[in-house]
Formats: sequence, structure tokens, C-alpha cells
Amino acid sequence: MATLPESTKSGCYVTNLPTAGTVLDCAGRSLNLGAPRVMGVLNITPDSFSDGGQLLNSGGIASDSLCQRAEHMLNAGAALLDIGGESTRPGAVAVGEQEELDRVLGALAILAPRFDTIFSVDTSTPAVMTQACRYGAGMINDVRALRRPGALEAAAATELPVCLMHMQGSPDTMQRDPSYDDVTENVCSFLRGRIEACREHGISDERIVLDPGFGFGKTVEHNFKLLAELSQVVAMGYPVLAGLSRKSMIAGVLDRSVEQRLPASIGLAVIAAMQGARLIRVHDVPETVDALAMIGAMTGAVRVGATEQLDQ
Repeated sequence: MATLPESTKSGCYVTNLPTAGTVLDCAGRSLNLGAPRVMGVLNITPDSFSDGGQLLNSGGIASDSLCQRAEHMLNAGAALLDIGGESTRPGAVAVGEQEELDRVLGALAILAPRFDTIFSVDTSTPAVMTQACRYGAGMINDVRALRRPGALEAAAATELPVCLMHMQGSPDTMQRDPSYDDVTENVCSFLRGRIEACREHGISDERIVLDPGFGFGKTVEHNFKLLAELSQVVAMGYPVLAGLSRKSMIAGVLDRSVEQRLPASIGLAVIAAMQGARLIRVHDVPETVDALAMIGAMTGAVRVGATEQLDQ
């Protein structure tokens, strides 16, 4: 069991939550981030750490399972769905461009005509970015922060919002002894550099979302320190996405398998939201939506006694 940094043990919650909303234009659909919103995860992969293989079968995409999962998440209150065709779990090997295109575009072709919602694409591949935009994607979510050759140009051409994530190394190497002088400052410095690169390529500040990259090239101690200091990332002035669902940092504190990490995942989601994160990326949508509604009731973003939340 890991020894947690002192900053995680007390005084790590931000209670004066911002109420001013940011609205992202996601290909004509508005995403209001005046309160934390839930992003549901749809991995069209055989090897993602939590749900790999659940939406694929021997013939390709399991269409019925995919639609059922999407419908369940949206009915439960997800504001948008994040489609990924390449696993980025620790040790994962990159897939070929055509295979990723087949998975992501195949999923969009099934879902976009059926569900009136925002679809994010979890990709670092320029061709996937540009093609996904034509298939109805409304956001790009890149764990490599547009560092692959051509990614900045492709993202700029789509005119979609872009989520820039910090990762030390690459998925196949990132957990080999990651180290930082100061993880929070190093993450913020990296993100500042990527913001400047985006500006140089015509991607405006209004299109940028930041993700500190929990679990990507970080030890358990790094992850909890970064979570305790997440308000420093929020203070950069951009919407922040937090992806903590079912991650191995939970196993650094609790002896829980991936399937047993729901309560801890909800706890982490609540902490992130109370630190100012505005997008919470999760596998378990209904439970997380309920938990965030309690924050909304406390801050006035959700009316006490109401049966409906704010427009997603």
C-alpha cells in the first residue's frame, strides 16, 4: 500500500466552486460547463484495461451492445460520449491507422444517426480526427496533446474543441519509473507549452480543454498529489477534464480489482469536481451523475427537489 502525500490527508477540497459557465461549441451542439458534466467511456478496443473487448465481437463492432451501452449512459445523464479505438492502458501498443479508423468511424456511423448527443473521439491520429469530424464527432480528446506529426494541423482544420492531456512517455513505456521535480508544476508547464502550440496553429483558447492525465506516467503518490492540487490546473483558466474511473491509483490504496472500484471511483470523481474539474470521464455513468448532483445541489447548479438537471 502506498504512503500518500500529506497534502491529500486534509484541506484538499475547494468549497468555493466557480459558478460562471463555459460553453463549448461542439460542431453546433453546446456543452455547458457551468457545472461538472459526465463523459461516458465507449472503448471500441479488445484490450482496454477496464472494458476491453466488451463492444467488439468476431465480426467487428458489436452494434447492439454498443447502442445499448450508449443509450444507458445517455439516459443516466451523460452529457457526451467518448469513443476510443486504441487502448492507452499502461503497456499498450499503438494500433495501425486503418484499424483505428475502422473502429472509430464504424462506431460513429452506428451511433451518430441514432443519438442526438455530442461524441468525443479519443484519438491521437490525424486521419481519425479529420474523418471523425465528417462522421459527426464534436470534440477531440488526445492523450498525446496533439504531439503526433500532423495532429495540430488536423485538429485545427476540424474547428472542434480539443482536450490536451499530459502524459510522461508513451503508453508502452509511461509506467517505467516516472519521476518529476514537482508533478503539478511539471504538468502545468507542459500544458502551457501545448496551449501555445495550439495558438500558433490557429486553435483558439475557447476550443481548449485540459486534462492532467491521471495514471499516465505517474506513480500512485504523483496521482494523489496532483489530485490534491488540481485547483492549480483549474486556475490556468481552461475547462479541466479528470479521468479517474477505475484506475490503478485506487489499487495503490485499496486491495480492489477493476470490477470492485466503483465506490472509490465515485469518491475520486467528487474530489475532482470539488477542485473545479468540469468534465468527469467515467465508465459508471448513473452512479457518478448521482454523486455530482449532490455537489450541484450544494452549489445551486441543481435545484433541490427538482427531478431534472440542467440541460446537458
